[in-house]
Amino acid sequence: MLCQIKKFKTYPPGKKLSINLNIMAKKKDELRSARWFAPDDLRSMGHRSRAMQMGLEQEDWDGKPIIAIINTWSDLSPCHHHLRNRAEFVKKGVYQAGGMPVEMPVHSFSEQFLKPTSMLYRNMGALEVEETLRAHPIDGVVLMGGCDKSTPALIMGATSMGLPFIYMPAGAMLRGNYAGEKLGSGTDVWKYWDERRAGNISKEQWEGVQGGIARSYGTCMTMGTASTMMSIADGWGLTLPGASSIPAPDAGHKRMAAECGRRIVDMVWEDLTPDQIINEASTRNAVTVAMATGCSTNAIIHLIAMARRAGVNLTLDQLDEIGRTTPVIANIRPSGKNFLMEDFFYAGGLRALMVELGDKLDLNVKTVTGQTLKECIKGSKNYNSDVIRTLKNPVYHEGSLAVLKGNLAPDGAVIKPAAMDPKFQKHNGPAIVADSYAELKEIINDEDYPITADHILVLRNAGPKGGPGMPEWGMIPMPKALLKQGHRDMIRLSDARMSGTSYGACILHVAPEAFIGGPLALIRTGDIIQVDIPNRKLDVNISKSEMKKRQEDWVKPKPRYERGYGYIYSKHIEQADKGCDFDFLSTDFGAAVEEPEIN
Repeated sequence: MLCQIKKFKTYPPGKKLSINLNIMAKKKDELRSARWFAPDDLRSMGHRSRAMQMGLEQEDWDGKPIIAIINTWSDLSPCHHHLRNRAEFVKKGVYQAGGMPVEMPVHSFSEQFLKPTSMLYRNMGALEVEETLRAHPIDGVVLMGGCDKSTPALIMGATSMGLPFIYMPAGAMLRGNYAGEKLGSGTDVWKYWDERRAGNISKEQWEGVQGGIARSYGTCMTMGTASTMMSIADGWGLTLPGASSIPAPDAGHKRMAAECGRRIVDMVWEDLTPDQIINEASTRNAVTVAMATGCSTNAIIHLIAMARRAGVNLTLDQLDEIGRTTPVIANIRPSGKNFLMEDFFYAGGLRALMVELGDKLDLNVKTVTGQTLKECIKGSKNYNSDVIRTLKNPVYHEGSLAVLKGNLAPDGAVIKPAAMDPKFQKHNGPAIVADSYAELKEIINDEDYPITADHILVLRNAGPKGGPGMPEWGMIPMPKALLKQGHRDMIRLSDARMSGTSYGACILHVAPEAFIGGPLALIRTGDIIQVDIPNRKLDVNISKSEMKKRQEDWVKPKPRYERGYGYIYSKHIEQADKGCDFDFLSTDFGAAVEEPEIN
C-alpha cells in the first residue's frame, strides 16, 4: 500500500525540498494504538468508553496514528514558557495530516530553579519519557524541549522506546540589552558579576543587567548548553532542517511546530524509527556540528549518553579526535566574540553552517524528513561570513572542546580552549584545594587570601555522586584577591560541570571523581599540577608510591542519600566519561522490554 505525504517547508523559509511521494505505509490495523482500541473485547471497550468520556468519538482514533506531544512546559520553566502555546500548533499539524494528538506532560527540567542541579534528574526524565510512551496507546511522538537537560532526556527516552519521533526545539530567546549593549545569557552574568565583586560597577548597574538580560521566552541565546543540544539534535537529523536556529518568539517558530505535527504522522506511516537515523555516521555528524558551533562542555556528557542509548559506543577519545580536526566557525558567545543566536539565525542558521562544513559531514545519512542530509541543506546560504565563518577563517583553529588525560584524570577531563586565555594552554602551578563549595567560597571571597594567578584552584566532591548530580559549580568565580589585581582568568579544576554559557580556563568532569576515590581526592594544597592542552595532558607531580600511600589513607565519605530517588541515583549513576547514564538503562544491560500486555 502506498500513501502520499505532503511537501514541507524548510526553516528559515526558502526552497521546498523535493521528496519521494511513494512510500510504503503501515496498514491501519498495524498501528500500535490499535491494540488498545480495535479489538472487540472487554478491555478495549473500556478504552473506547473512557475516550468517549473525554468527548472523543470513534472517528477521532479509528485508523489514525495517535501522536504523543511530550511537553516540558511548566510555570517554573521560563525557557519553555511558550510550549503550552506551541503544543496547540503541533496539534493543528497532527489534525491536518490525519492523526490524533494527545498532549502528555513530563518533567520540565528548569535549569534556573531545579536544585541542587537539573542534571540529577536528566535520567529520571528520560526514564519517564520511555515509560510514558510504552504504557500508553502511542504511535509517534513530538518531543518539545530546549532547556539544557530536556533535549538529551527527551531523546534518550524516546530512542530507548524506539517509536518514530521528531524533536521540536524550543528556540533561543531574543538578544539581551542594557545601556545600549547586547547582553548574552549567562556569559555576561559571569562577566558583570566579576566586575561587581571587583567594585567596578554599582548595584544599580547590576540590577540593570538583571532586568535586561532575559527579554523573552526561550532558551539562553548564547551557544550555551541549550543552543548546543538543540543544534546537535538538528545536526543528528532529529529535527526539521534548521529548526534549532529559529528564535522562540519568531512567527516561523509556530509554523515549524505545526509542520512537526504534520511530519510525525507521515513518519508513523513510513515506520521511520530512530534506529534508522541515529547511527555511527550521523553521530559523527552531530559531534562535528557541536565542535564547529563552539559548543558547551556539557555536550560531551550528553552526546555519549544519547549515542549509547542508540547502541553507538561513542568515546571521549573519538570526541577529541573529531575536535582536533573541526574548527569553531560559529562566532557566537562565549567561544565567539560578537554575536548571539539571533544573529546566527539571520546569517542562515545551522543549515548554512553545515554547508560550510562540507565534506566534514556525511551527507548521505537519513533524517526525520525521510531525506538525506544533503537534500536537507541543499540551497542553504551563508548571509554573514563574520557570524558563520569559513573553514579558512575560523574563530578557533580546533573544535570547541579538548579531552585531557593523565595521572590526575585517568578516564579523562574536559576543557574549552576556545573560551580561555591562551596563556594557560601550557601551565604548571601549585594547587589550592577546596573539599566543598562552602570551603571554596571562603577562598574566593577573601580579598586577602594568599593566591596568585599561577595557582590552580581545585574544587572536588562535586561529581556525579559527590555533588550530588554533578552541579554546574565548575565555573568557579575568580577570587576577589585576583580581581582586585586586574586578573580575569586562572586555571580552575574540578569534577563538576559548568554552564555552557561560561568561559575561562576551567578543567571539568575529572574522572573518576573524588567522591569515589579518584586521584582528585588525593591531591593536597601545594601539589604541583601540570596542564598541557596541546598534548592533552593533565598530571599532578606526585610519585606513584606517594599516590598509593594517599590512596590507602583515603577515607570513603558518607553517602549523599540513604533513601528515595537520590538513593537509586547514587547506586546506578555512571561516571562522566560514560555519559552519566544509569547503568541499567544501557542498551546492553539486558533484554529489550516487550510491549505491555493488555488484558
